[in-house]
Amino acid sequence: MSSDLKASPQGPSSFRLPKVPFWAQILLGLVLGVVLGWIARSGDVGWLVTTLDKIGSIFVQLLKLAVAPLVFFAILISITNLRNVNNAARLATRTLLWFMATSLIAVAIGLAIGLITNPGAGTDLSPKDGAKPDHAGSWLDFLTGIVPTDVITPFTELNVLQIVFIAAVAGVAALQLGEKAQPILTLSQSVLELLQKALWWVIRLAPLGTLGLIGTAIADYGWNLIGKYATFTADIYIGCALVMFGVYPLLLATVAKINPLNFFKGAWPAIQLAFVSRSSVGTMPLTQKVTERLGVPKEYASFAVPFGSTTKMDGCASIYPAIAAIFIAQIFDVHLGVGDYLLIAFVSVIGSAATAGLTGATVMLTLTLSTLGLPLEGVGLLMAIDPVLDMMRTATNVAGQSLIPVIVSAREKILDHEAYAHASASPLDDREEQPEPQLATA
Repeated sequence: MSSDLKASPQGPSSFRLPKVPFWAQILLGLVLGVVLGWIARSGDVGWLVTTLDKIGSIFVQLLKLAVAPLVFFAILISITNLRNVNNAARLATRTLLWFMATSLIAVAIGLAIGLITNPGAGTDLSPKDGAKPDHAGSWLDFLTGIVPTDVITPFTELNVLQIVFIAAVAGVAALQLGEKAQPILTLSQSVLELLQKALWWVIRLAPLGTLGLIGTAIADYGWNLIGKYATFTADIYIGCALVMFGVYPLLLATVAKINPLNFFKGAWPAIQLAFVSRSSVGTMPLTQKVTERLGVPKEYASFAVPFGSTTKMDGCASIYPAIAAIFIAQIFDVHLGVGDYLLIAFVSVIGSAATAGLTGATVMLTLTLSTLGLPLEGVGLLMAIDPVLDMMRTATNVAGQSLIPVIVSAREKILDHEAYAHASASPLDDREEQPEPQLATA
């Protein structure tokens, strides 16, 4: 039923319920989540803690439910769609190079902030507070883990990197087969649209998910835990903010020569959802939609956004591991030299695919620590605060995943400047899908 009530031709008057913008719904969920989380923690209200946890967990589970097939079909279709784009190889190369360039900028900012603020100093934390993770990333695991041992396990164990590999091979094979592969591609396109439609319904539940996730974070951690990690938490948020609201607008204004404000107006709904869901892949359908509305051609956006959702991680793979490595080195009293900082930059650029667009960046952090020879027990120091950090990290990731296609499109003169200038502030407020039925009143 529509929320819009219109008068029938016979009725002399009409009544229309006000439509609450999606960003306002998210903000309301955020505020209510903080209030309910504080009540649950201060009043030790067990049932409220459980309820908030269930609401948040179910929302994240619904997002993750479609991750494996969504990634597979999105990457498969995105590769085959490149045949419809002029200079496809040039666009793909430019996209990858800009991914790497912005990752280098982000990791440099992370290192600078970490060296200036010394986040590990004065925390009252010690090496005994850490615990080695059950699974640690290594370059050998990263390289050998790309190729799956079978085609089923990556989907059942949600190994996104291996799913991307399978999809890429299938996409290239489909391009080689040409018309013979068209029935499979038609089916794949239909399945992808089905998955995106179902995930879109989940996205509409984001305000409720926000309430549960934020409420659970406040109820579980409160402010005392955050106080111990105050400098580190501030560093991550400041670093991400500098990249998102400093570097990105500067690139838009100088490289793409377009108004940065229009970018944030159009991309903000995806950035909001990323902040709440902590999943780049879960946000991918919305990210692709806002990217197209910013004037990026659909054929190119359908390649660049899925590709970026699994490999473009300025928050999780650049800023976070840079600051975290400095933090852990200070806790364990390990000196880092110039060579170590160069290694951090190298890992950030080359190993970012290890984050795979899912919640958390533990694999990337363990990969960085193992490369530097830092104790993996340091990961345990950061696990408790990770959900709070991951919200800002993922928002930065998604902003970058939408930014690069816009920059490349502008540079290649394929950006629709009219669409960019009039990008909608909230994609969920329009009537682009099916028009909702109207209820007549007397």
